[in-house]
Amino acid sequence: MAMTEERKAEIIQTHAVHEGDTGSPEVQIALLTERINYLTDHFKVHLKDHHSRRGLLKMVGRRRRLLAYLKNNYPDRYQAILQALNLRR
Repeated sequence: MAMTEERKAEIIQTHAVHEGDTGSPEVQIALLTERINYLTDHFKVHLKDHHSRRGLLKMVGRRRRLLAYLKNNYPDRYQAILQALNLRR
C-alpha cells in the first residue's frame, strides 16, 4: 500500500524547517526515503517488477542529489537529516 495522507503529513511535520514547509530538501529527502523503503520491501515479494525498479533507481538518484546539495551548502543540516533517517550507517 502506498503512503497515506496521514503518514505523509506526519513526515512533513517532523522534518519541516519552518511552519508550512513542504519543499525543503529535508522534507523531500524524508519523503523519498519513505517511498524507497516501501519499494525495497515490495521487491522482496515481487522480484520481476522491473518497471517499478526503474522508478526506485530514479528516486535513489534524486535523493542522492538532494543529499549532495545539503552536504555542500548546509553541512549541519546534512548531518542532522542523516541521523534522523538513519542513513549512511
